[in-house]
Amino acid sequence: MCITNQTRGELMHASQIRSSSPLANSVLGVRIWADGLDHLIDKSLAAIHGREPAHRPYVFACANPHSLTVADRDPMFKLALREADAVVADGVGVQIAANLCGRSLGPRITGIDYFRALMAALNRRGGARVAYFGSRESVLDQLVERGGAAFPHVSVTNAISPPYGDWSPETNQRFIDEINESKPDVLWVGMTAPKQEKWVRENQHKLDCGVVGSIGAVFDYFAGTVRRAPEWVCDMGLEWAYRLSREPKRLWHRTFVSAPQFLGLAMSEALRGRPN
Repeated sequence: MCITNQTRGELMHASQIRSSSPLANSVLGVRIWADGLDHLIDKSLAAIHGREPAHRPYVFACANPHSLTVADRDPMFKLALREADAVVADGVGVQIAANLCGRSLGPRITGIDYFRALMAALNRRGGARVAYFGSRESVLDQLVERGGAAFPHVSVTNAISPPYGDWSPETNQRFIDEINESKPDVLWVGMTAPKQEKWVRENQHKLDCGVVGSIGAVFDYFAGTVRRAPEWVCDMGLEWAYRLSREPKRLWHRTFVSAPQFLGLAMSEALRGRPN
């Protein structure tokens, strides 16, 4: 990727934004949310309640060893993570690496933890609106159906399945117009990383909503189209092994290549004593 002067300037700006962040909560130059799920939900609800048309949404994203390793060599992905309001340690490997490097990230929060907790809070409040952007139409149909059963007081305003690959600026604007038409409180984005995070960063100032959450595979998990590991496996931090056993061709690289690379990068950063 060719890094332009504009990209360099944006990266320097992002570094300044995060320069006040405690090193203890930073991994590979990305600040990780360490204040617990309840505080994260409070911040999200406050952003929804105090939303203003000219203000960008509250941006949520997830980080795991693979995504942080990819971000280390993808400046625009790293920029998207640095500028997000809350990035959680979705992968247990992020916490393990942080502990080995003498850092504390607080309790682990997964994308589906955040999705369920915020949807439950909106359901209790009533009258909330959400939109879904990403994945296949069959997944979205299941997602809307299951979401309606679990959160009956949350209305779904849109469920848009964009095409795979790139799409034209005109198509992108049409998607944004469709989303903004109904002014959802939350826009859930379910594309693969880093596409979803980059898309959110590029379009966040055009979106009329309170919160944007990039939650990727959560669409499949909640829809039931992909089976998640049993709760006891997740509690033991072995969800990665369960997923690898079910999707070895897709996940072997991130498990046996990205994970060791991530650990090396994190330890190197710790030895330098400062974030990238």
